[in-house]
Amino acid sequence: MRMLLGIVFPEFQSPTCVIVKHTNPCGVASREDVLEAYRLAVKADPISAFGGIVAFNATIDENLAKEIREFRSPADGETRMFYEIVIAPHYTDEGLEVLRGKSKNLRILEAKKTKKGLFSLRQVGGGWLAQQPDDLTPEDIEFKVKSERCPQANELSDAQFAWLCVKHVKSNAIVIAKNSCMLGMGSGQPNRLESLKIALAKAGDEVKGAALASDAFFPFAWNDAVEEACKQGVGVIAEPGGSIRDADAIDCCNKYGVSLLFTNVRHFRH
Repeated sequence: MRMLLGIVFPEFQSPTCVIVKHTNPCGVASREDVLEAYRLAVKADPISAFGGIVAFNATIDENLAKEIREFRSPADGETRMFYEIVIAPHYTDEGLEVLRGKSKNLRILEAKKTKKGLFSLRQVGGGWLAQQPDDLTPEDIEFKVKSERCPQANELSDAQFAWLCVKHVKSNAIVIAKNSCMLGMGSGQPNRLESLKIALAKAGDEVKGAALASDAFFPFAWNDAVEEACKQGVGVIAEPGGSIRDADAIDCCNKYGVSLLFTNVRHFRH
């Protein structure tokens, strides 16, 4: 739910669609046309999106509601997409009428913008753990270029988008994105290389020139996640830095002509 409330908060400035399954975002896309954002978010992982939660930071009108109701899965072009919950800050009367006809079990929620919380809380046996919320946006930090190659403007934008997405993914987390659209993500694996492999498989051929964001530093580079990402054609990598082998990550990116950015911010969602 944190990811869903995150887009109602001003984390994503453009009209954005986020699809969440089992607390992980499996599709995220930002476009001026929210209909296109929805289609691209589903396309990122249509199998996982089925039965998930779809959320928008823009009004759901009749046209968008019809698209949600009738859209066929890109996986086979036939299966009508099904969701448990739809969330938006506002609905038109016509949009609500369309959504209410989709399924008697569809929950339609309205989420308004609220103030940021002072703490992130988690219940444990006998008490609570409290920490500062991970609510930074790309505008709050500096993406420091550590490689010989500097990213192009569009690559930097994609890296910032991927970085914003990856903080909502369970660690070990990798997100691959291009043109303000998530192409693939890997989550919850005991090692970062396995999360990378999952993200690469989801992204497919679109990985060429894409941005990759990691929620924590890479403990190894050669013959590991950094080199594998470079070999597959990633154009820019954003990670916190802080490993005793940061120099290896820099050297590896330089060898393959990939831009490397350090953020000095670790997400590490558990």
